Amino acid sequence: MEEQNQNWKDVIYEQVSEKENKPKKNKSKKTKHMKLVVGAAIAAGVLVPAVFGSFYQIQEQEQAVLVTFGKPKAVTETGLHFKLPFIQEVRKVNTTIQGFPVGYTEENNEMVEAESIMITSDYNFIDVDFFVEYRISDPVAYLYGSREPEQILRNISQSCIRNVIGSYVVDDVLTTGKSEIQAKIKEMIMAQLEQQEIGLMLTNITMQDSEPPTTEVMEAFKKVETAKQGKETTLNNAEKYRSEKLPEAEAEADQIIKNAEAAKQTRINEAEGQVARFNAMYEEYRKNPEITKERMYYEAMETVLPDVKLVIDSGDGVEKVLPLEKFSGGETVTADTEDNNGGE
Repeated sequence: MEEQNQNWKDVIYEQVSEKENKPKKNKSKKTKHMKLVVGAAIAAGVLVPAVFGSFYQIQEQEQAVLVTFGKPKAVTETGLHFKLPFIQEVRKVNTTIQGFPVGYTEENNEMVEAESIMITSDYNFIDVDFFVEYRISDPVAYLYGSREPEQILRNISQSCIRNVIGSYVVDDVLTTGKSEIQAKIKEMIMAQLEQQEIGLMLTNITMQDSEPPTTEVMEAFKKVETAKQGKETTLNNAEKYRSEKLPEAEAEADQIIKNAEAAKQTRINEAEGQVARFNAMYEEYRKNPEITKERMYYEAMETVLPDVKLVIDSGDGVEKVLPLEKFSGGETVTADTEDNNGGE
């Protein structure tokens, strides 16, 4: 049995040895073939990406930065461009207008108190919201000039907004000064961006809303605005009344002035006439003083005693019959001379 088992072992060993010796030539051929396939695959894996990676496309509203050995260069022309594989790197930026809110969240429109609550020049608190619009103007400065250019722009915007709002009274911020405030803030931000050189350009800034920060303050401001409107209404009514009454008063004043001028001229004329009469009388007086005195006396008596009838007798000794009227009844009484009475 042992010999039989040993024979079987020898047979199996010979068969295995034959099988191991036979495929040596075939195995070496397969190994070479596999190496070629793997090398070709590796070459294809390297060359195909390199070939396709040598070209890049710049779309509209895009710009690119081509980096060669760490040195960036802006590429602004749209279309297909070539770069050296494994040597040059391309980074693209979006040049469309973008924006961010200041004072509220864009997702749910909730107020951000740390950004929106500000103080005016008259020491009033106010809640103001803004929206800042910008775009990338220099891709090289945007990518390599600073770490977070958008955050820098946000900080600059908040600083400029607070500076400008703090120079206006609360009424201007709420009502008539919005356009002027926006213009000043925009000018200040653009000047700051030019100094910082972060590759961003401000396109616009808009004041979205401005209101008092609390309900009580809002009610107070509403009352103030109502009082202002009442004041404006009263002023307008007063101006209307003035416009209506002023022409009448001016016409009345003109009439009074004209009447006064007429009275003045009348008095002047009367005075000049009296002066002329006095001068004429004085000339007559110089010529005949006694006669002038008597005439003046008689004229004065006529003025003082207008109802008394005067009889002037020359005193020449001739007897006359003078009709005299009774003071009470006005009947005529004949006064005869002594000669006529004696004759009866």
